[in-house]
Amino acid sequence: MIKKKTKEAKYWEERYINGNTGWDMHQVSPPLKSYFDQIHDKNLKILIPGCGHAYEAEYLVYQGFKNVHVLDIAIQPLKSLKNRTIDNADALRIYQEDFFEFKGKYDLIVEQTFFCALQPHLRKSYAHKMRNLLKNNGHLVGLLFDFPLDTGPPFGGNIHEYYTYFKSDFVFKHFQRAYNSYYKRFPKEIFINLVKK
Repeated sequence: MIKKKTKEAKYWEERYINGNTGWDMHQVSPPLKSYFDQIHDKNLKILIPGCGHAYEAEYLVYQGFKNVHVLDIAIQPLKSLKNRTIDNADALRIYQEDFFEFKGKYDLIVEQTFFCALQPHLRKSYAHKMRNLLKNNGHLVGLLFDFPLDTGPPFGGNIHEYYTYFKSDFVFKHFQRAYNSYYKRFPKEIFINLVKK
């Protein structure tokens, strides 16, 4: 747990307390739901960093996944998730920690609006950290915003920019516009499935 709140942690806490969460869909992201529904191994060790309200984690544990880990710097959304998944508590591990200091090894890491919440100068460090958190042949799967957004967070970008961050650490299994995005985000998301080199 975070022993001392940073300026960044306070910023996100205030946004959740005030309901200033325009990115929140209040449901599992459709492209990620489709991806999860194709996974047969319910014992995969899964991490969702910068998870927010973590509808993806909620969906996974109710689908019978047994080893789901979530991480966020803000406590409010983690409390909400804990209350919503009380019946599946054994399948879920909740951490209030800084992503860049977090340790562990995972089969699958899920990206859902965490990348866009980081300051752009941290994006290369994000890619390296993701690689370090994955087991050999582990996957980073998720969605990135595909539109310009210079003032944030959230921050935008484009597929060509994102490629430069990940090319040295990952093999690109899938890296193109999502066809089944949530209607308010279509066609402005890139679905990624990257394999650790």
